[in-house]
Amino acid sequence: MKFFQKNITFLSGGYFLKGILHMPDVLRPSVVIGSHGLLSSGNSPKQIALARQCNEAGLAFFRFDHRGAGQSEGNFYEVTTLASRCQDLASAVKLMQERNDTGDRTGLFGSSMGGAACLSTALELDAEALVVFAAPLRSGPIVDAAASSKKTSPEDLRFYKKNLIFDLSDSLGKLRNILIFHGDEDEIVPPSDAEEIFVKALKPKKLIIQKGGDHSMNNPVHQSEFARESIAWFRRML
Repeated sequence: MKFFQKNITFLSGGYFLKGILHMPDVLRPSVVIGSHGLLSSGNSPKQIALARQCNEAGLAFFRFDHRGAGQSEGNFYEVTTLASRCQDLASAVKLMQERNDTGDRTGLFGSSMGGAACLSTALELDAEALVVFAAPLRSGPIVDAAASSKKTSPEDLRFYKKNLIFDLSDSLGKLRNILIFHGDEDEIVPPSDAEEIFVKALKPKKLIIQKGGDHSMNNPVHQSEFARESIAWFRRML
């Protein structure tokens, strides 16, 4: 099967965002849209690998830089909040649904903060499939991890305390079609968040706790498991 890429610029909340659409040689394929982590971008290794594997499975994949990240417009410290990330994700979904070369069914993938954005918007965006990795339900542990790190500058800490205040624990009851990954040695987001998502979500749902896994999924074995299980989930649901 042949694959190709399209560079795309789109508008969200007054900011021009940059993205790349990965397309298989399939008529109007279902599309998976990725939302990256707080300090990452659409060029994260997980998204690039997932895009390739989605194409091999006959699915399109759209990865983009949220405002204030990567090649997109905006000052990170001024424009980054969970609400702005959710707005960007909603704009990306709308963009894909309005295209003539992508299908009507939509899947979401979110890593860390991107996972929180997916959890927040999946229902209103009518996503048929959802995969999250290391998704935080509450901002508290993230702020605490930043405060305890010697690498965190005073400016960064002020940003965390001002811009990253959220609690999604009461908004999970209607979520379904969700696959949840988390490392049991995640140093930033507690694995109990993944367990809480799983308990509160509706079926179909699946939880995979990766033994010895960290917040960045650095273990190649875990990466292979993530790719295999995610593609199987998207193919099943989309």
